Amino acid sequence: MGGFRGDGRLLGLLIWGSALTFLGAFNQSVRAAEPSGSGEASHPSLLSLEENSLGFFPLSLAAKFPDNLEVTENCLEMLRIFGQRYVTVVNCLVSSARPLKVCQNCYQGYSSFDEIYTNISSGQTGSGNVSCQDSLMRSDRLMLLFNLYSSLTDIWTTALCTQCLTPDKKSLTNSTLDFIAHLNKTLSCFEKYQGNHTELCSDCKATYKGLNEMYSSMLKNKTYCIDIEDAMNVTRRLWSKNFGCSVPREETVPVIAVSSFMLFLPVIFYLSNFLHSEQKKRKLIHPKRAKSNHSLMNIQDKFS
Repeated sequence: MGGFRGDGRLLGLLIWGSALTFLGAFNQSVRAAEPSGSGEASHPSLLSLEENSLGFFPLSLAAKFPDNLEVTENCLEMLRIFGQRYVTVVNCLVSSARPLKVCQNCYQGYSSFDEIYTNISSGQTGSGNVSCQDSLMRSDRLMLLFNLYSSLTDIWTTALCTQCLTPDKKSLTNSTLDFIAHLNKTLSCFEKYQGNHTELCSDCKATYKGLNEMYSSMLKNKTYCIDIEDAMNVTRRLWSKNFGCSVPREETVPVIAVSSFMLFLPVIFYLSNFLHSEQKKRKLIHPKRAKSNHSLMNIQDKFS
């Protein structure tokens, strides 16, 4: 019995040693087959050989999907155009950040970008009766194209750029062009008297005042955008802070008059109350009861 156990252990050791010897020889043969050089060399591993022998292969992200899930060539072309126009608009916005001229410099690029997004999201079917809206915008929860478009649209809307554009969004409005021309005239006057602020305040006063009136009119009619607002703020800082000039505003006169009237309202109220009460005192008459009592006393005196 003990001999049988000893023979079994010996047989197991022999089998295990043979397996290790086989694996060592296999690894040496694989290393010998590796090409020498500095580049990366891919060699088969035991795991890959086992997978190949069993018929399993790792899934690659570059694998081709079935034809019914592939994006059509037409949609891929629209996606490429969308990317190009998006980059164009972003580059324009960044380059026009200072001085702020996003509306007047980027309206053409944004109009083209908005056009390609409208074509993608319209739901129209192209070749193969496939809608690019489904394949490019609704195929995953990230909704990348929609989020990219929304980010630029939020900037465009906040800047009120449409108020400086014609209804077809292909050119600047006449009021915007007039303001830009008057602004350039004002800044040219500032530059002319850069070294003499006294002459600047006197000679550029009419031009600056006209620019202010034009801006106030655009605010009232809602025909301004962020370009005009920022340009006016910068011009006002130059006029008042840098050059130390001032222009008396005509609308301050009625404001002062109304404020003064409001301040004197309490005085007028108390004064009128006082005068009214004095008039009431003067019109007081003796009550009839007191008069009748006096007559009764006279009658009593006579009888007494």
